[in-house]
Amino acid sequence: MPDSTSELTVEDPVTHSEKIPVYINITLLKVGCDYVGLDIQDDMGRHEVGFQDNTVKVPQEGGGCRFESHFLINKVPGNFHVSTHSARKQPEEPNMSHIVHKVRFGMELEEGKNVKGSFNPLQNVDKSNSDAMASHDYILRVVPSVYEDIKGNIQFPFQYTFSSREVVQFHHGGVAMPAIWFRYELSPITVRYKEKRKPFYTFLTTVCAIVGGTFTVAGILDSLLFSATEIFRKAELGKLG
Repeated sequence: MPDSTSELTVEDPVTHSEKIPVYINITLLKVGCDYVGLDIQDDMGRHEVGFQDNTVKVPQEGGGCRFESHFLINKVPGNFHVSTHSARKQPEEPNMSHIVHKVRFGMELEEGKNVKGSFNPLQNVDKSNSDAMASHDYILRVVPSVYEDIKGNIQFPFQYTFSSREVVQFHHGGVAMPAIWFRYELSPITVRYKEKRKPFYTFLTTVCAIVGGTFTVAGILDSLLFSATEIFRKAELGKLG
């Protein structure tokens, strides 16, 4: 497997596009699919309630909903949130307890790539025991990344870090309808990865280590065998002890 090197730069790696693809896969444990929708907002004035394109909702046992969506965001701070805001009527118990399966920005990096990074840190985050009326805030710091493989093919995955909190919000004298918020900002720093073939001396070092280890083990076995033979020979001659 080729090695990969990394470096930090200050640039916009995806100059050919003004938007970033996002994928979300999340299971809501207590709210049915009829109520669940996706809302998208940003600092350029975008405000979509009940985004429908490229969205899949699968009912779950116990009245929950598996929610997946692919969408694009602008390269400005903003948020997307899973909520019941677009539903014709609100559920009696709007419990937003959930499990996050994946939140991805940019392209998905191919499996098997030798890269240390934070491409899906929200995977398997479990909020199944949350307060029934709590909203969930995930604060994401998104870092552009560039991955160039050994053949010169380039991918544009994005990494991110996150912090989170739960809060019961009040609005007009009552408890506000809870939601699951993903608030993001883009970092000006880009991480560049580049695959490189392992140099030949690495192969030689590995071979020497294997050969050296083999000879070491062989030497130990030979010494043990020699000692055992000497003890047996002395015992035969009556000189043992």
